[in-house]
Amino acid sequence: MAGIKRPMFEAHVLEGLCRVIGDTTDGLTGTEIGQILLNSNIPDIDPQNTKWRRLYSAFADWQNKHQCSNHILRFIQDALQPVRYIGKEETFHNRRLEVNKRLAFIGTEFTEQGKFRLVEKATTIAEAEQRASRLKHKLENRNVHPAIFDYCRAELLVENYFHSVFEATKSIADRLRAMTGLYADGNALAETAFSTNNPLIRINRLKTDTDRSEHIGLCNLIKGVFGLIRNSTAHEPKIKFEIIEEEALDIFNTISYIHKRLDKAI
Repeated sequence: MAGIKRPMFEAHVLEGLCRVIGDTTDGLTGTEIGQILLNSNIPDIDPQNTKWRRLYSAFADWQNKHQCSNHILRFIQDALQPVRYIGKEETFHNRRLEVNKRLAFIGTEFTEQGKFRLVEKATTIAEAEQRASRLKHKLENRNVHPAIFDYCRAELLVENYFHSVFEATKSIADRLRAMTGLYADGNALAETAFSTNNPLIRINRLKTDTDRSEHIGLCNLIKGVFGLIRNSTAHEPKIKFEIIEEEALDIFNTISYIHKRLDKAI
């Protein structure tokens, strides 16, 4: 992106960016801000103010004078260099994703490799949130099955754990129906599909006791997911069925495992 004048940030987007970078708890220190402003050739015109206001003053002043955001992007690149976050990976990912929500409005994204890349410009908050979802990032790192994203895209991208796991479990039932032609649901669907007498889905050749145990085990795992998630979330109000992020990730892993075993069905 060298040599290309990057679009200016609108005032409210620039403010949001400064609030993230200068957050009292998770943001840069005052010393870091001063040093990186110097490295970025941005005058530190309001050093006595609070961190985010200090940044906003410096960024807005530079941007207004030069009619682009290039040196602001240089600041961000320096502040988010991965080498700064050795031993603090979670901080890096959280900060990068929050910054990317703002960068999306000028058609830019900061990658895990510490580089900028051009992306389609976001025009709404929803678009920016979708691109920078922390939960989606964590799922991609866990290499979950693509079916997860197909079934709970919107819910995932706003990090709604309750609805995202509920939607993800539907992917299993739909997958079984597509593989078997059945119209059933829930336990009846799983038991018919994995019948040991006339199986419509085989994950092995069912020739040994071990094969049979594995076959029944996957069926029971599927029924367990239906009972734990689909039935519970369908009948309990959201406020009574709390799912935190780590629980959601574990559930997604289980659903992903089921899909990967179905991929190998014979």
